[in-house]
Amino acid sequence: MHYHLIGIAGTAMASLAGLLRASGDRVTGSDQGVYPPMSLMLDDLGIEYADRYDPANLAGDPDMVVVGNAIGRGNPELEEVLDRRLRYTSAAAVIKERFLAGRHVFAVAGTHGKTTTASLAAWLLETAGLDPSFLIGGIPENFGISFRLTDSEFFVIEADEYDTAYFDKGPKMWHYLPWTAVVNNVEFDHADIFRDDVAYRFAFERFINLVPRAGTLVAGWDSAALRAMCGVSRAPVQSFGIGAPDTGTATAEGAPSHPRWRAERIRGGEAGTRFAVRRDGTMLGEVEMRLAGDFNVLNALAAMAAAAAAGAPWDAIREGLGTFRGVRRRMEVRGEAGGVTVVDDFAHHPTAVAATLKAARQRFRGRRLIAVFEPRSYTAQRREFQEAYGEALAEADHAVVAGLFRPERYDDAIRLDPEQLIASLRARGVEADYEPEVDGIVKRIVRGARPGDVVLIMSNGGFGGIHERLLAGLGSERAARGAKSHGSAAVG
Repeated sequence: MHYHLIGIAGTAMASLAGLLRASGDRVTGSDQGVYPPMSLMLDDLGIEYADRYDPANLAGDPDMVVVGNAIGRGNPELEEVLDRRLRYTSAAAVIKERFLAGRHVFAVAGTHGKTTTASLAAWLLETAGLDPSFLIGGIPENFGISFRLTDSEFFVIEADEYDTAYFDKGPKMWHYLPWTAVVNNVEFDHADIFRDDVAYRFAFERFINLVPRAGTLVAGWDSAALRAMCGVSRAPVQSFGIGAPDTGTATAEGAPSHPRWRAERIRGGEAGTRFAVRRDGTMLGEVEMRLAGDFNVLNALAAMAAAAAAGAPWDAIREGLGTFRGVRRRMEVRGEAGGVTVVDDFAHHPTAVAATLKAARQRFRGRRLIAVFEPRSYTAQRREFQEAYGEALAEADHAVVAGLFRPERYDDAIRLDPEQLIASLRARGVEADYEPEVDGIVKRIVRGARPGDVVLIMSNGGFGGIHERLLAGLGSERAARGAKSHGSAAVG
């Protein structure tokens, strides 16, 4: 078949394009403002795409048009599809029908940790020799690509709660036929599509209710909201956690009120994290991983429980955890210049921002931590989360907050106020600055950073190429200082 993808450069859409190409279909697409890494991946795959939306892109009448969830009415290409009565569908529907039906699907959901957990689950299955297919909203370093199609019965997919398409406002995860469903945690997010916390929780309750009784639900027991909804599960529950107490919360039949998979004796350092794993009261042994932070211990427990549900042996699980190299844009060191380390992370929800900063404290122990935060997602730009961002960013030694992304979309009643956020941080004793533009952020950090500092950049977008610009600026500043020092010494 000839599939044409409108919005092909999104992470999920580009990965779907790769899966379709791997299955022997012809794939074309279009987008606007295509940039790396997706542009490079599409080029490497030899997939034709136009860097513009235009009715002319539909020449040849594709058999099926896949409409990305960022595409809405008024898009000239979509309007042409409708006017010409071409067949169209969503990415989630294609994934379900072409790649998930009939397989053992590991669908990884939750407010936080989906990408890392899905990547780690795929690697644990790979280490166990189970050769999984996968589609993940990031690039696991062990695989170097965000998708893979194999003949295995196992398929790992990141199950997003965001809406499916302009004509299907239900969450994408409802399409994904979970056999082993992983839900890491549930905490209100995506206020642009969920009217309130009740609607948000309902999305996960319905996802849990999709798991067959012969399947498995892997649930994060440290999330009170998630514990409360596991009673709807017809599948057995493999709970995991670090320290959730016996709360008496309703659970699925036969599921204990304490975590069945528990991490104990957690020790973190610059090289990573070590901890002991206990399952159903039995000590399995100590493990180590390169990832930092308690939130990644939880991600690891979820992946281990999911892999065990597929029959992966403990020795393979432990080996896979130790050899997992992480995910791009998740605490990824982008480089060092002038003695300053620049780290990139996708964190944008206040809980994720706080957890990431705490993990950075563990990994870069004793070093000054400069946090640069771009309020880009809808959640990040809402006033109701402003206090939570103040508490989260207070974990840093110095916080720099960028301007809102496309602030014209919000009125004063909704919009986060960066200057008030800075004032609240200063009131907490944190050095903080508001710099609306990337140029100003780069200049401020280049001017004030010292050798040994760590700059942690948090954004769920490209952020104007700040990482490369910052590294270049820090390198130039160091060279200029060195030349000045050398010149002074020569004169002396």
